[in-house]
Amino acid sequence: MTATLVPRRSRRANQKRPSVLLIGLVCAVTLIFVAPLVYLVLGAWSGGRFWEILASESIRQPLFNSLALGISVAVLTSVVGTALAVLVSRTDLPGRRFWRVALALPLVIPSFVGATALLAATGRGGLLSAIPTPTGFWGAFLVLSLFSYPYVYLPVLARLATTSPSVEEASRLLGKPAMATVLRVLLPQLRTAIVGGGLLVFLYVLSDFGAVSLLRFDTLTRVIYGARLLDRELSLTLGLILAVLALAVTLLARGTVETSVPQVTRARARGLYGLGRWRPLGLIVVALPFFFGIVAPVVVFLIWVFRGSTTIGVGYSGWGDDLGFLASPLGGSTLAAVSAGVAAVVITLPVAFAVVRRSGRLVRLAGSVVTSVFALPGLVVALALVSWVINAPSAFGAFYQTFPLLILGYVLHFGAQSLRSSQSALGSVPPRFDEAAATLGAAAPRRFASIDLPLVLPGLLAAGGLVLLSTLKELPATLILAPIGFETLATVIWNAAEDGFYAQVGITSLTLIALSAVLTWALVLRRELSR
Repeated sequence: MTATLVPRRSRRANQKRPSVLLIGLVCAVTLIFVAPLVYLVLGAWSGGRFWEILASESIRQPLFNSLALGISVAVLTSVVGTALAVLVSRTDLPGRRFWRVALALPLVIPSFVGATALLAATGRGGLLSAIPTPTGFWGAFLVLSLFSYPYVYLPVLARLATTSPSVEEASRLLGKPAMATVLRVLLPQLRTAIVGGGLLVFLYVLSDFGAVSLLRFDTLTRVIYGARLLDRELSLTLGLILAVLALAVTLLARGTVETSVPQVTRARARGLYGLGRWRPLGLIVVALPFFFGIVAPVVVFLIWVFRGSTTIGVGYSGWGDDLGFLASPLGGSTLAAVSAGVAAVVITLPVAFAVVRRSGRLVRLAGSVVTSVFALPGLVVALALVSWVINAPSAFGAFYQTFPLLILGYVLHFGAQSLRSSQSALGSVPPRFDEAAATLGAAAPRRFASIDLPLVLPGLLAAGGLVLLSTLKELPATLILAPIGFETLATVIWNAAEDGFYAQVGITSLTLIALSAVLTWALVLRRELSR
């Protein structure tokens, strides 16, 4: 498949101005998404300690740690993810079809679950007691690299499916060796996918809370969570710093995106690079991340389940014990995830429709606001919501630690995923359908309900599914916003790990991994790996 580029300006030429109703809906959505960031700025500035906190030496080390960890993991995963994608798509590696899917599977394991497995599997009393537990920077670096490289691997793999083989073939005909062709011809075509994936990994690491907390590495997220009750102004200020960093990276990422929309056309089959005597090394390279990112954690969880717990009668004690305790967190995760998915699609759909079908600065601003909030860590979004509700009038204060506030936090954090998928679905519907209905006298709401909605419904379901998948694995926002007594699989794993109930951690983690794997395959891998 090759890509031909269609200028966006030609599409916008035929766009209409939005109606008053649509403008009202877009403005309402924009205000909802921008409110946490505005309150974060006002809350950090109004206390009078903003510059004092910025100049404090106590935040320099966490800030340095966050940046060092994010940059290190982003660089390593960019190299590893790109190398793996090239190996499974452009070489004669044995079992390429299996490895294409297997190497994306670490995506289903949350980083804090992987960190829990690492802590219990190494060190004194662990399954591998001879291996010291790698805590601190190196532990966080190892865990986050293992479970975030698919964010580079998948977009590079998708980009490889659209590159033209003619330039590579010309290089080979001129006598260039395979390695030189890959480095000088193929990699430049993958630059935007590599950089975009690396920046996404940087954002992921910057917002991580569970893994760095379990591995005792002081980053901004860990300090923010620890100070949220005793020093709210410190939490808000550090949250604002984290938000500025995240938004700066988002703007940088936009600069790497192509300014045209790719349209896929059929192309000749691509030749494969022969590995020759390097084939065993290639197999080792692809097997290591799969083993340590999927096989090892699952084996650790299974051992915990079968070995059981020393705390008999407290929580889940091991194989054969009653699994009834999973009913509440499984139901809570399902309810929260489905509610967040539906709410995200409904709330962001007017913005998606306006961006695709209408024109104007307000419409483009709304799309940018919703997309930018996705860059904010869930911890920062939750902190802003809590601060806003606590200081709001009593009518709004009643929403503190309620289910609607939790769903709002999920929608704000993951709404951009729904927006992008909805835009893609709406963009696939030819405008002439709407124009034909308009000439027959059908009003805009009727045209959308009778023509657009049935055609884009599969895309909207996929949009809600992506939010659902992200919600299942979300931890810090859930810990802060969840109502008292409300449990999810993620919070049960977190609390059980802190209490040392590893049998309970094992069975709950396996449940979460299985559920995430099914959804990841249906919503992400099947689409990406079929390209």
